[in-house]
Amino acid sequence: MRIAEYVSFDAVGLAELVATGEATTAELQTAAREAARAVNPRINAIVETWPADDAPEPGSAPLAGVPFLIKDIGVSMAGRRMELGSRLAADHIAGADSFLMQRFRRAGLVTFGRTATPELAYGITTESVLHGATRNPWDPQRSAGGSSGGAGAAVAAGVIPIAHATDAVGSLRIPAACNGLFGLKPTRGRVSMGPGADEVFNGLAVHGSVSRTVRDSATLLDLIRGPEPGDPYSAPQPSRPYAEEVTRPPGSLRIGVLAGAWGGRRASAPVADALARTVRLLESLGHRVEEVEIGLGTDREEFVLANARLMAANLTASVDELAAASGRPVDSSTLEPVTLAGYHYGQQVSGAQFVAALANRNHVARSLARYFDAHDMLLTPTLPELPLPLGAHTEGAETLDGLGWIDRINDLSPFTMAFNVAGTPAMSVPVTADAGTGLPIGMQFAAAYGNEGLLFRLAAQLEEASPWSGRFPAVWAGDHAVR
Repeated sequence: MRIAEYVSFDAVGLAELVATGEATTAELQTAAREAARAVNPRINAIVETWPADDAPEPGSAPLAGVPFLIKDIGVSMAGRRMELGSRLAADHIAGADSFLMQRFRRAGLVTFGRTATPELAYGITTESVLHGATRNPWDPQRSAGGSSGGAGAAVAAGVIPIAHATDAVGSLRIPAACNGLFGLKPTRGRVSMGPGADEVFNGLAVHGSVSRTVRDSATLLDLIRGPEPGDPYSAPQPSRPYAEEVTRPPGSLRIGVLAGAWGGRRASAPVADALARTVRLLESLGHRVEEVEIGLGTDREEFVLANARLMAANLTASVDELAAASGRPVDSSTLEPVTLAGYHYGQQVSGAQFVAALANRNHVARSLARYFDAHDMLLTPTLPELPLPLGAHTEGAETLDGLGWIDRINDLSPFTMAFNVAGTPAMSVPVTADAGTGLPIGMQFAAAYGNEGLLFRLAAQLEEASPWSGRFPAVWAGDHAVR
């Protein structure tokens, strides 16, 4: 199979080729690896590849034979490195499969490597000291986002059609927006974090994927959703498979538009123009769209403070555990400046402050839940700017403390974090692009707790009305032939 043919299929399409005998798993692996060799030197999205496990029987699972990549954090694969993008965890080998990895295997996915992440996923651009900067396939001088930036860049460049991603402050939706992909952050409790953890960042983090088609994300979420024994909570099970939802019309939805983020941050002119075009598209599809104002039940300063305390305290515990396991010191030789600052900030968080931060999380969740009593969805830009140049996120960051770093992240991505705090599902959809640069612009849609099905229905409608499958980045595996 030539690369140009390989990249023309999504994951569901590739699995169908294997099931019908039109392609073999080995042929797909050859194409994926050749695609990786062709584009990865230019984007640095993949930090390691390895020989694939035994191939599943064709047709034995919905995605049997599809090449796949996992993020270098959050999911462990027995016998493979999981370094978390950090020198502190360098050369760490996972002893067993996590629950999610077991589900990836049962889905039939053939995992052959891991993608880049910022150190300990503690940022929204993927530029670690350990592995270097991951570059945006649309413009290699720009960020691919984070913390799932390696996943986003690899999918956008055509190495694989779908990849594992995680999201704690927008870390799945941000790379989706930067790289012109579809990315849905599931409801808290939809996908198990076990067995090594019951929740990550006190429920802010979830597992998901970034993909080039809506049906791929829906199909994979069907295959990985559901609780495992010992999980602290689980999301209500959907009434029908998500793969069926993408075939159903969404009906006429009442959609609120939040043009300015909480705290007053406004979108740049290209993003504001894209938002206006999205509103017109939604209206042409029969949806009722209106501007809204939504309170978070807290002011911006308290919101940032609470999240800084939650995230830094969790970071400190993780760093201490890694240091004990590796025997390495916790200092500038093992941690980057922003991670080290977050570690020290977390050491200062008291038990009472931590509990108060959890109470703030509750205020946000209750406030957003009341909004969804009257509206089906909320529309915002995913990001207020086009993808930023490499280095822009961390410029001067060595002067910031742990609170200052989370404040910067919230300023750079002011629309995403609230839905992690509330635990509600949200997706970034590449509805349009900037006319001047051709860079993709993601639009974020959020729905009530447990209502991914409605998001998938709308996403499929938008995909049909404003297709993005014909847009290709400057670094695209389809431009190369198998040698």
